[in-house]
Parts: sequence; structure tokens; C-alpha cells
Amino acid sequence: MVSMKKLSTTDRVRVISALVEGCSIRSTCRMTGIAKNTVVKLLRDAGCVCADYHHTHVRNVKASRIQCDEIWSFVYAKSKNVPSKRKGEFGVGDVWTWIALDSDSKLCVSYMLGLRDSGYATEFMQDVAERLANRVQLTTDGHKAYLDAVEDAFAGEIDYAQLIKTYGPVTDPTKEVRYSPAECTGCYKEEVYGDPDPKFISTSHVERQNLTMRMQMRRFTRLTNAFSKKVENHGHQIALHFFNYNFCRIHQSLRITPAMAAGLTDHVFEIEELVQMIEAKERAAITAGAMKRGKYKTKGA
Repeated sequence: MVSMKKLSTTDRVRVISALVEGCSIRSTCRMTGIAKNTVVKLLRDAGCVCADYHHTHVRNVKASRIQCDEIWSFVYAKSKNVPSKRKGEFGVGDVWTWIALDSDSKLCVSYMLGLRDSGYATEFMQDVAERLANRVQLTTDGHKAYLDAVEDAFAGEIDYAQLIKTYGPVTDPTKEVRYSPAECTGCYKEEVYGDPDPKFISTSHVERQNLTMRMQMRRFTRLTNAFSKKVENHGHQIALHFFNYNFCRIHQSLRITPAMAAGLTDHVFEIEELVQMIEAKERAAITAGAMKRGKYKTKGA
């Protein structure tokens, strides 16, 4: 196995490339021959860099239609299996990822890890509002927490509608009931305020992003034993996924990356560029540590 001290840029590219293509930590270790702790540390470093880059650069987004949704996952154990002494602890049991997607550029404008309650809804919508450059049409599902959250974040300066779906039990006797989601029995559009265009009241694009997440992050696969054991690593993987999705992965229908379509960059990022960003952060940390220990003298010292 290869240790972190000897991990080359090429090895780091191999590891990150595997992680963004849906490989678990252990399968990545088997394919690359790199130790598990080294892979986890690289995931943590990459996640921090990706989250910082998204926070800084996905700003002033010019969009016309935004769709929001939440996707479920679990960390440590499913809620029914969480030990009584850890009940109510964040990052143990159900964890939701909130997503805001630009329907035209397919850019993920904002994402957030949390619970599915009004507090997280408010924080999420405020972050979405801060990243947009103009008035947009917003569509969410029928989750009631969105109503006050959108009002607080946009103060009415938005065209907002909800697409509300109704569900019932699976009625097809040929379907596997235990592992099948509830059957959608209908949906209706509800204009909340502003002047939303009825033909664009949809959550199809952000729901397609949910599928992409389940396909490209092993932690989100249903009936998996590769689920996240720590919420921090779960968050790092999500940050890495959305950096790759926005800046590195060419969208099949757009033929460019979402970030290029949104005008945030003029080129397709390579995984090697991300690795170079990680290495630059490491060098900066080493220099800062050396200065703190007095190994570098400042001018006038």
C-alpha cells in the first residue's frame, strides 16, 4: 500500500477519479493499491477545497428558473437501528441533502447537508438567494418548510410555485413492494406568489440530479453497505461530487460543463487541476506553520 508521504499527483488523480465515478472507499483502495486511511484523508482534503471553491466562485449566477429538492440518505445507521444513547444526534441516522439547480445551465447553485426541517430550509434558501444575480422563477416540492423559508430569503422578489405530488401504495402486483418507492398517483401545480409561468413549474431537472447523485456516489446507493460512517466524510464526498459535476463533467445535453453554461468559467476543469489546488493549500499550510514556529523572518525582524 502507498502512504500519503509518497502519494504522487498521478496517484491522487487516480483516487479522486474513482471516487467521483461511484466507487466506494474500499473499492478505490483495491483498484489503486493505496491505503484506506490515505484515501479517506485525500477525500477530506479534496472535500474542503471543493466546498471552499464552490462557496467563493458560485456567485452572481444569472438564471431564470431554479428548481429545489431534497434527497435522503443515512449516516452511521438507519434511524430504526440508531442506539438509544445516540438518538437525536446530528449525523447519526437520517441526513438530507438540499439542492438548488438552474434548469437552463444545469448548474448546482447551492447544496446543503442537514435535516428536513424549517431551520435548515431557511438557511438553505438564504444561501440560494445570496448566489443569484436576478429575479428567478422558483419551483419546489410541496414541503411546507419552503413557504416561510422562501418568503424570508427573497422577501417576495421571486416568482414561486410548488409542484405537489400525491402518493399511494404500489398497486401493480408484479412489482416488488418492499424495495419499491410509493407510487405517484397524481400531481398539481400551486402558484404561491409572484407570476410563475405554469409551463415551467417543474422539478424534473433537480430530480434527475438526484439520480446522478445515487449513480455517482456509492454512499447514496440504495441497499448498500458503503454508506457513510461519519457525517463529515459524507459532506466531503458531496462537496467533491458537486465540484466535479459543475466544473469537470461535460453535461450530455449541453456538451459543456454546467459552470461553463452559466458563465462561471471558460474551460473544462481536469481532476489534475483539483489536485493542484489541494497541493497548493498544503504548501500554504506548511509555510504558515513554519512562520508560526519562527522559521521564517518577516521584513524588519
